[in-house]
Order: sequence, then structure tokens, then C-alpha cells
Amino acid sequence: AYAMEQMPILGQFVKVVTFLNYEYEDEQHKAELSIPEIVIDDQIQDEQLQSVLEDTTNEMNAEIQKLSNELLNEFVNYMRDELGYKELIVKSEVMTTTQDYFTLKLSCYHSEASGYEQTYFYTIDLTSGKQLQLKDIFAEGVDYITPISENIKEQMRSQMKKDENILYWLDDEMEGLNFHEITEETDFYINQNNDVVICFNEGDVAPMYMGMIEFEIPAEVLKEIRK
Repeated sequence: AYAMEQMPILGQFVKVVTFLNYEYEDEQHKAELSIPEIVIDDQIQDEQLQSVLEDTTNEMNAEIQKLSNELLNEFVNYMRDELGYKELIVKSEVMTTTQDYFTLKLSCYHSEASGYEQTYFYTIDLTSGKQLQLKDIFAEGVDYITPISENIKEQMRSQMKKDENILYWLDDEMEGLNFHEITEETDFYINQNNDVVICFNEGDVAPMYMGMIEFEIPAEVLKEIRK
């Protein structure tokens, strides 16, 4: 079932519509997919910005639809081969909508013998129209990985000290599990307060029961290197 369900305008030039709704359920299987599409305002006065935004959103939408198709095909094949119970839920959420940034989060929940969730973040710099990478937030050539990573370790240690139920892979005797630093590809978004939020999928830096994990990096940690 296809739909173009208009949603409120988000950010300065961007809004989201529902590109595809798919639902299926029987005794052994369940799928709920609500696939978003990012569209831009066709009344943008800056023609160059509109052109770049069109290219950016087209690339993002193609990536989202490709991923969704792969997940749906995997679900159908699993069901066809009668491999047992499977649940698939795909949904989206707008994480940020400010004058400068727009971020869409795509959440994909899978359940077979056990459940797990993966997330994907799509951020647009609304001043340039381009998809934002983590390095783009900072002055050229600066080391942003070290201060972010060290602050995350501080937050991990503080949380574990306060709550015995919280566990991160840090300072562990099994060195291969320990979190050392983020990478250029680590997921992130910029929240409504213009702070950088670093995101980890289940199992990346902690046991699966800890779920999805986010660390908001205080502004003072990055104030000397942010653009």
C-alpha cells in the first residue's frame, strides 16, 4: 500500500512523507514497515541550494528504500523457507529540525529467537544542502575523535559508578571488547540544543540488554574545535 501522507514542515526547507506502508501478520510472522521519504520545499529562492538539496535527498531516499527492500525481501524469504518466528518493524523519527540541521532516524527492529534493533541516521546541513558527516562539524584538520571519545569514557565510568545495573565494555580484562574511540563513521546527530549526540547500536559498546545507547557531548568539550 503506497501513500503520500503529508506531515508538518520540518526544519527550514525539509518535510517528510510516508513513501510506503506495508503490514503482514500470521501465526508465525509479523511485519510493519512505514518507509519515509524526505522531500524539500519547491519554493526555495536560492536555486543553487535547492539543486544541492534535491541531490542530497534523492541519495538519502534511494539509500532508505534500498535498505527497506533488502529487509523486506529477507523477511519474505525467511517466511517462505518456514524457518520459524520472525518479526520486522521499520519506522522513522525526526530527531532534529532546526534552522541549520535536519536529522531523520530510521529504526529497524528484528526478532527471531531474540530481538535486536539497528538505527540509521540521515542528517542534512540546511545551510549547504549537503549530507552532514561528523568531521564537517569541526574545523578542518582538528582532532575531534580524541575529546569526544574521552568524554564518552568519562560518562561511561560515571554511569557505572552510580548504577550497578549499567555496564559498558571499558577497562575490562578482555581487551578486545573494550571501547577505545569513535571513528569517522560513528553514528551521530545534532540535537535541538546544537549539541553533538553520539549513537551506538545494541552490542556495540555494551551488552545487548543495554539497548541503543546515546551520549550527548557537552558543548564546553568541543567549543574550541566546533565550526
